Amino acid sequence: MTQRYRYEYGQDPSQWGELFLPDLPAGGAHQGVVVVIHGGYWRSTYGAELGEPLAKDLAEHGVAAWNLEYRRAGNGGGWPGTFEDILAGIDKLADLAEPHALDLGKVVALGHSAGGHLAVWAAGRAKMDGLAPEEGGRVKNNNDGVRLTGVVSQSGVLNLGEAERLNLSNGAVANLLGGPSSEYPQRHRSADPMAALPLDVPVYAVHAQADDDVPLAMSTLYVDASRAGAVPARLVMVPGDHFDLINPESPAYATCRELAAQLLR
Repeated sequence: MTQRYRYEYGQDPSQWGELFLPDLPAGGAHQGVVVVIHGGYWRSTYGAELGEPLAKDLAEHGVAAWNLEYRRAGNGGGWPGTFEDILAGIDKLADLAEPHALDLGKVVALGHSAGGHLAVWAAGRAKMDGLAPEEGGRVKNNNDGVRLTGVVSQSGVLNLGEAERLNLSNGAVANLLGGPSSEYPQRHRSADPMAALPLDVPVYAVHAQADDDVPLAMSTLYVDASRAGAVPARLVMVPGDHFDLINPESPAYATCRELAAQLLR
C-alpha cells in the first residue's frame, strides 16, 4: 500500500506537488526523497500527469517520491517563474519532513527531458548568485533551501546553447526564456546547467538509444564538460525511445529507478 498527499507551495494553480509514500513500520523514517520533475519542453501543454506513474512506482518500491508541478511557458512560467517554482517546490519538502518522517539528508531529483534540465539546473543552485543576469529579473533563491544530493537526468536538455542552435521543438528554449540568446545572453547562461559546472553533486545522464526527441548530444556535451570537476557526470545509455524512460514497465525506466535508489543509499 502507498499513500499520497497533495500540497501547494504557492498561490498559483500550478504550484503544487503530490507526495507518494510507502508504508513505514511504527517509528520508522523514509530514507531520502526522490523529486520527480516532468518534461514537455517547458510548455503548459504537458503537466505533472507525466510524472505521476513514476512517483507511484517509486513508492511501490519503497521510496518516498514528490511529484512536482510548476508554472510553464504559457501559464505564467518561463523566466524566472519556472525556475523559481522548481526551487520553491523542492524547498517545500522542509515543511513536509516532520509530519511525514522524511529524511532530507538525501534528496535526489529524477527529471525527464525538460525536467532533466530543470533537475540538473537546480543541483547548481549554490552557484546561482554568481550567474545572475542583469537583464529581465533574477531567480529568487533561498540559500538555506533544500539541496539536491544527486540527479538522474532522463534524456535531459542539458546544454541550452546547443538546444537553441538546433532549434529543438520549434524554438522551445527561446520560448522558455522570453527571447533568443542574442537578446538575453546572461539569462540564457544562468538558465543553462553547463554554466554551473563543475558540480559537487553526482549526476547520471541517462539517454535512450532510440531517442528522436532529445538528441544524444544534450547528454554527451554535458558529461564531457563535467570531466574536469571532482564529481564528473556519468553517461548511461539505455534501450528504447524518449518515452520508454517514463514507462514504469520498460527496462529503460527500471535503470533510472535503480540509479535513483543508488543515490539515496
